[in-house]
Amino acid sequence: MNWYAVRAIYRYEMARTARTLTQSVISPVLSTVLYFVVFGAAIGQRIDQVEGIDYGSFIVPGLIMLSLLTQAVSNASFGIFFPKFVGTIYELLSAPVSHWEIVLGYVGAAATKALVIGVIILATAGLFVELRIAHPFAMIAFLLLTCITFALLGFVIGIVAGNFEQLQLVPLLIITPMVFLGGSFYSISMLPPFWQTVTLFNPVVYLISGFRWSFYEVADVNVAVSFGMILLFLALCITAIWWIFRTGYKIRS
Repeated sequence: MNWYAVRAIYRYEMARTARTLTQSVISPVLSTVLYFVVFGAAIGQRIDQVEGIDYGSFIVPGLIMLSLLTQAVSNASFGIFFPKFVGTIYELLSAPVSHWEIVLGYVGAAATKALVIGVIILATAGLFVELRIAHPFAMIAFLLLTCITFALLGFVIGIVAGNFEQLQLVPLLIITPMVFLGGSFYSISMLPPFWQTVTLFNPVVYLISGFRWSFYEVADVNVAVSFGMILLFLALCITAIWWIFRTGYKIRS
């Protein structure tokens, strides 16, 4: 493993974040705080508790997941798309660096950025509501797995995307609606039986449910199933990246 190359890619991506601190960190944190204030204040006045938990506290895990998913995908997709767009990716591919070292550098940086944002949002939420983390190790595991998995997904999107519009398509039109419909602001037990069944086909439900369980020991689905689903998604993303580099799809053309 060429750790020098991995470190170089990682440090370059992290330096880019430092240069765009307002857009990369401050903006998503403020957006999430705005969600928290609006939903927690407006809806929280009408919904006292959900599953025995204060509504303001109940939505915190969902808001953190919303930021983690969107930021991990966006950072990783832009990180690999820009070199592909300007043509410098060919210099990277011709360097004595393996494909997985490239992935490790870009995905590691994107996952780190998303994790930092998630931790900042968690700390900020603690200023507004009372938080209780029943299973801290499970929470950390969900945070890390989510950041890594969706950074891998963003890496795939960045390679497949042909322009900047396609780059933003998945985060804006697919991931964000899936998070909103995945129980981030409500428990799926509040839905009619038919829509509960439909909602279970949304993979984000399992992420939010497991993450919320690590806080309050309340979950819409079994925690083991939640872990299994994110590991399955992780394996699918790794397989997709392996296939892309093996065939050169959207890279060599």
